[in-house]
Amino acid sequence: MEQRVDAAAAYVLHARPYRETSLLVDLFTLEHGLVSVIAKGARRPGSRLRALLQPFQSLQVAWQGRSELKNLRTAEPTETALMLQGRSLLCGLYLNELLQRLLRPHDPAPHLFVYFRYVLNELKLARDIEGALRTFERKLLEQLGFGLDCSTVIAQASYTWHADTGLVRAQARQGWPGQYLLAIEQDCYDDPLVRRCAKQLMRLRLAPLLGERPLRSRELFTKHKGTKSD
Repeated sequence: MEQRVDAAAAYVLHARPYRETSLLVDLFTLEHGLVSVIAKGARRPGSRLRALLQPFQSLQVAWQGRSELKNLRTAEPTETALMLQGRSLLCGLYLNELLQRLLRPHDPAPHLFVYFRYVLNELKLARDIEGALRTFERKLLEQLGFGLDCSTVIAQASYTWHADTGLVRAQARQGWPGQYLLAIEQDCYDDPLVRRCAKQLMRLRLAPLLGERPLRSRELFTKHKGTKSD
């Protein structure tokens, strides 16, 4: 059955060449989740689509098609293009890559879309970047069915994480303090130690979902840090 969508809020995640003059574009949409579209003729000289279909661009789009890969009909900007730089840019590319790799196509994720808008704004302002990233990772895991269950966590106890069993009580002074995990559940990242715990925990939880193929954005971040230290 052919799907026709006349107006959908979307962010561009990634665009790459497709055939001679077109682009293959991954969109994160409010009501339809991850959608891949063909933008016909977008690489032709003078095409306005080419300038619009850039990462982080907020759009209202229309598409149609019978297969999973749709044909883009129209795209109109809804906000000024978001010009991220430096660390904010690399973090934004990381978020885009997570969505591309982990979301199921055409699986609606409206709440995650709202948090994506929030974290992009934090990246633009370059304020609490790390806290925003951890919040988004936690919300993404919830969307995928791997939410952090702290219902039995005791603040004074310690815990470790195992992929098959989740949070497991650890011996005293080993693992992460329960109070840190409870703070993560509430997205409270004022304490640097909580931030460190959250980064370790999110990386452990995302690793089996991402598989062995490394994240390109993480490689870029490593190179960026190496260049700055030279």
